[in-house]
This record gives sequence, C-alpha cells and structure tokens, in this order.
Amino acid sequence: MLSPQNSEPRLMRYVLLLCFTKCLKALGIFESYDLLKVVHIVQFTFVLKLGSAFFLVLFQKPFSSGKAVTKHQWIRIVKHAFGGCIISLLWFFGLTLCGPLRTVLLFEHSDIVVISLLGVLFTSSGGGPAKTRGAVFFIIAVICLLLFDNDDLMAKIAEHPEGHHSSALTHCLHRVISFLGVADHKGGVLLLVASLCFKVGFNTASRKLSVDIGGMKRLHALSQLVSVALLFPWVIVLSATTESNVESWSSLIMPFGTVIFSVMVLDFYVESICATKMEASRSACYSSSLIFLSALLLANFWTHPITDQLRAMNKPVHLEITEHVLSGGVVVSAVFFMLATSILSSPSRKGHKGTLIGYSPEGTPLYNFMGDALQQTSQSLPRFIKESLKQILEEYDSRQIFYFLCLNMAFTFVELFYGVWTNSLGLISDGFHMLFDCSALVMGLLAALMTRWKATRIYSYGYGRVEILSGFINGLFLVVIAFFVFVESVTRVWDPPDINTDMLTPVSVGGLLVNLIGVCAFSHAHSHGNSRGGCQSHEHNHVHHGHGHGHGHSHSEHGHGHSHGHNHSHSSSGGGMNANMRGVFLHVLADTLGSIGVIVSTLLIRQFGWLIADPICSLFIATLIFFSVIPLLKDSCQVLVLRIPVEHEKDLSGALEKIQNLDGVISYRDPHFWRHSASVVAGTVHVQVMSDVVEQRIIQQVTAVLKEAGVNNLSVQVEKEAYFQHMSGLSTGFQEVFEMTKQMESLSHYKDGTYIM
Repeated sequence: MLSPQNSEPRLMRYVLLLCFTKCLKALGIFESYDLLKVVHIVQFTFVLKLGSAFFLVLFQKPFSSGKAVTKHQWIRIVKHAFGGCIISLLWFFGLTLCGPLRTVLLFEHSDIVVISLLGVLFTSSGGGPAKTRGAVFFIIAVICLLLFDNDDLMAKIAEHPEGHHSSALTHCLHRVISFLGVADHKGGVLLLVASLCFKVGFNTASRKLSVDIGGMKRLHALSQLVSVALLFPWVIVLSATTESNVESWSSLIMPFGTVIFSVMVLDFYVESICATKMEASRSACYSSSLIFLSALLLANFWTHPITDQLRAMNKPVHLEITEHVLSGGVVVSAVFFMLATSILSSPSRKGHKGTLIGYSPEGTPLYNFMGDALQQTSQSLPRFIKESLKQILEEYDSRQIFYFLCLNMAFTFVELFYGVWTNSLGLISDGFHMLFDCSALVMGLLAALMTRWKATRIYSYGYGRVEILSGFINGLFLVVIAFFVFVESVTRVWDPPDINTDMLTPVSVGGLLVNLIGVCAFSHAHSHGNSRGGCQSHEHNHVHHGHGHGHGHSHSEHGHGHSHGHNHSHSSSGGGMNANMRGVFLHVLADTLGSIGVIVSTLLIRQFGWLIADPICSLFIATLIFFSVIPLLKDSCQVLVLRIPVEHEKDLSGALEKIQNLDGVISYRDPHFWRHSASVVAGTVHVQVMSDVVEQRIIQQVTAVLKEAGVNNLSVQVEKEAYFQHMSGLSTGFQEVFEMTKQMESLSHYKDGTYIM
C-alpha cells in the first residue's frame, strides 16, 4: 500500500505517460486523415488491423498463454471481430467527413462518460443535478458542431464528386447521409455520435467475453487477428475492381507505422495500465481532456513533410487552405466537451446505488453501492418531460400558454418555410420576430410550471416568486422593444423610406388572427389590473391547516419565556397579482397592436401614398406598449422589494389596532407583511403579553385577526415578562417594554372590566 507521500509522484508519472500517449494518438488521427485521402477505407482498416495484430500476437502470445480456446469461444471471438470491424469502418468514414479535430471531439470519450450520459437521459438514477448538467453540456457541444460550425469550409473538406465514389461501400454511406437531408460533415457528426454509442456497447460486451477468454489483452490480440482474416477477401476484391490512388505503397510505411503504433497499440496498453493504477474516473477525465487539447493545437500547427507528400498525391489545391479549419462552433464545442467530461466522469458524491466507478483488471464492471440505497434520485429526461407536460396540461394558465405557444410556433414555421420558398425577406424577418415572441411564451410557461414545484430544504418558500420574476423580465423586454421602436420611428418620421407592401397585408392579417386568439386566451390576466376576471380562471389553491405551537423556558437564576406560532393557509382569498400571466398577455397584446398598425399603415400607403403613416403608427404603438407595461413593472418591483400589498394596506393597519386591544396583549413589535406570490401574503409579528395569559389563545386570536386582513402565511412570536427580563440584561432596548409590562401587571381587575391600582 503506497503512502500518501509516495502516491502523488507515482500518480504524476501515469498522468505524464497518459499525456504523452494522447498527444501521439491525436498525431496518429491527423495522420490517418491524410492517409485516407489516398487509401480506401477498407484497405486502411485492413492495414491497421494487420499491423496491430502483428504487435499484439508478438507481445501477448495468445496461443501459448492461457487455457485453450473452445469452439464456442472462437465463434464469439469472430462475432466480436466482426463488430470491431464495423465500428472501425464507421469511425474512419466519419473521419473523412468531419476531419481529425472534430472526430477527436466526438469519438474520443471514455466509456464511463458515455454510460453516465445515457444514464441521465434514459434512466431514473442519473446521478443528480451535477450529472444532468454534464449531459446538457455534452448535448450543447454536439449541437454546436451541427449548427455553428463553418459550413462552407467543412463542405469543401467533405466534398466528393456527385454520383461517383471510390466503392460501393462509400457510395451507400453517402446515399444514407444525403437521404437524411444534411450536409456531409453534419452527417459525419451524427455518424460519429452513433459510432461512439456502438463502441461503448461493444466494449461492455468485450469485458464480459474477456473474462471467459483469459483477459482483455488476449481477447484484443485474437480479435485483431480474426479481423484481418475477415477483411482480407474484401481487400482482394477491392484491389481487383477499383483503381488505387496510391503511387507508391513504400512511401506510406512510415505514416502507417505511426498510426498503428500510436492509435492501435500504445493507446490500448497505456489505457489498460492507467485504468488499473489510477482511479477510473480520473483516468477518463485526463484522457479526454488531454487528447482534446492536443487536437486543438495540432489543428493550428499541423504541417509535416509526409503530409505535404500525401497532399501532392491527392492533387486538389483547395484542400491546402481548408485542411483543419477552426470555427467558433468547434472552439465552443471543445470547451463544453471538456466540461461535460469532467462532470460525467466524476463519481457521484452521494454514492447513488449502482454508480459505475470503473472496471477490474479482468474487465468486470465495478459499481458503487455506498450510501442509502433507497435515496431518491433525479428523474430521467424523458420521464421529466412527460411529468412536466402532464402538469402543464392540468393547470389552466399553463395549459393556455402551451396551446398558444404551439399555435404560434406552427405559424412561425409556416412563415419561415413560405419565406424561404418565395425568397421573401419580409416573411423571413417576421418569422424570426415571432420566434422571439415564442421565447417569451416559453419563459412564461416555464414560470407557470415552476410555481407548482414543491418547496425544498434550500427553497423553503417554494418557487412561487418565479412568476413575479418572469413578469418583471417580460416587462423589461417590452420596454426595451418599445424604446427601440420609438427611436427608429422618430428617425423615419423625418425621412420615410420606401416600403414594399406586397407581402405585408397577408402576413399581418395572419399574425393578427393568431394574436387575437392569444388576447382572448389571456384576457383574464389583465382584467381590472391585478384582479382576475373575463375568462374564468381555474387557479389551483393549496390549503394547509393552520397550526401553532408554543414553548417556554424557566431557570432558577435567569428565567425567560416566549412562544412562537405559525399559520399557513393558502386559500382563495381574492386572487393576487399574477405577474407572469400579465407579462404574457402584454407580449401578445403588443404583437396584436403591431399587426393592426401594419395593416392600417399598409392601407394608407396603398391608397394615398402616405409613407409617413408607418412611422406614425409605430410611434403610437410604442407609446401605448410602454404605458401599458408600467403598471406591471411597478407591481412586480413592489413585490420584489417586499412592500406591504397595496390592496391589504388599510386592512392590515386596522388588524394591528385590533391586536393592540386584545385582552392580555400589552403591545406588539416588528410587524412585517409582504406578498410572496400571487396567492400568498406572508407576515411575522412579535406580541408582548402578560404573564398569566395562555399563549395558544393569543396565537389563535392574532392569527384570526390577520387572516381576515388577507395574511395567509403567518408567524407569531408571543413574549412574556420573563423573556423581557432575560433580554433586558442583553440589550437596553428591552428595558422600556419590561417597565411597561410591570406596570400593566400591577393593575387589578374588577369583574365589570374597570381597573384600580
């Protein structure tokens, strides 16, 4: 057992070895990309399998070491070799489409990372919020390569003569990608992601087989040897039926040797050593991060005499300037891949049951069963979406937002499709404008969903205030939009531009019809300012039975006593301000006014040629939007800064006077009341009472008085003389209250209620 002092230097050796190996592997993948320009994929795979089989058989001696392989095991090895050949062919074909850098980013991930990713997406024991963030980062990284890569340059890399390919295999693969309707390099991204999943499943099956065969190294040597036998007939047929682009195979001995040694042999041995000498999670994290960084560096500085020779053999000139292009999408993708790898490869902190932590030297998967086996785990992504959709459709407000969002999205895509089809810039711009409006609806829908989430230990009040924040943000968006429209309108008043009104009318009429549906659906959110009216609103109210508890402490030298009471009651007392729905309504109203303004200005321009009508209508609409948003911003700000609710201000003042006049109550202090959400008004108050009163009776009376005033989440602290006597020794601020208490208790009572000294 190594001591902590000796383990760190030993660990650093393996990290340096891993760093050297991954740099060489990245170099080998870049060299492979250059080789695949002149060598057919099947021939290339055959040469790599042949070279690696030679080294592995030489070093491992699989036929002389270990127990004899049975016939049934040979059949399993043949199946294993066939699967390995298929994955290698898909990997190298993706390499020809995407280039070496993107292939490294997509394919060079540890099994632990991919298993954690799939566990988050498709199981209910994904590992918690941290693993979910890692899965999201991984998906974002893939999307960046799909959508934000440099399409023009990448298309040149994957360019191939249409209708002509080097073999039937590449022709079929290209036909499959063209059938998907994506560019070649984007099809390569999807192909590499699928190949990565196949590789993880293949490796899992390999570990089970390796236990029966006698170890992973022996299995790997036998499998590579069988792969050579499987590919040999195919290579013979290709050599006889296709024209080779290789002028001299002897010139390729050095690059092939580099690829075989760095990609096929060295990486396999070093990964096996580091997996046993280091933690599996740490080895996975270091491996991926090191090869990503190496590939990024090589993409900038990849120049090599052999590479120049291979370029000359491949002839095309345009490839020289687009060999290993870097784009913003690639850089961002690399960052997100490294973050995802770091998170997904880390072991679960809480030790969720069945967490994969690595593999034994024999290849057996190892799982961590520490922690509470019955601990609640995070939901899988499909189940979370299903449950969220169910909650959305159960509640009236969220259901209305969801239906209108679907309608708005449908109209948006119709506009974009028709705009691209007819090459109409007006339709395309309006489609993207409606897409921006959909983002406001999505935010409102998310807020409506979050308000129904249960309170947690950290968010003890729940998520009710999210709807206030959503309404405030929507209001700010509308203010910004109104400001820019106003400024642009003022500019156009002095110099009205020419406007093409051909497509404005049908687009505006269609948008007006969609928005009128939204106005009708959300009109209840804006009726009478803060109240709910118009269309009936089915708001879910949660009623918790009020409860109180008191406790007192008494000691011989320092006596003190106080009592706390808590009451939680969420009832339908008038319905509060739903800022989220008001924000959504104002967004839809703004779009409706915009459509009306465009229709009016279009008619005036067509009939009378009044170009100034467009900026004047825009000025009027911007001003109207601004003044309609001000009340929402004002109300939201008042809630966020914990102001006493305006509609309850007078009632609360009267309630405090009633509390002051209750029997046994001396005074009160520190009254705090605020609106927490649309349906919750919270409050706290300290009540000073005489020593002979019953605390629970005072709590019930104070709770009843404040509940009538609209407070449905209340905490009451009852304080007696002993408490003030104790606190007056700690703070001089309690001395006056203590004296008042003594004066009140010196009073005597007649039965008719009068007082005498």
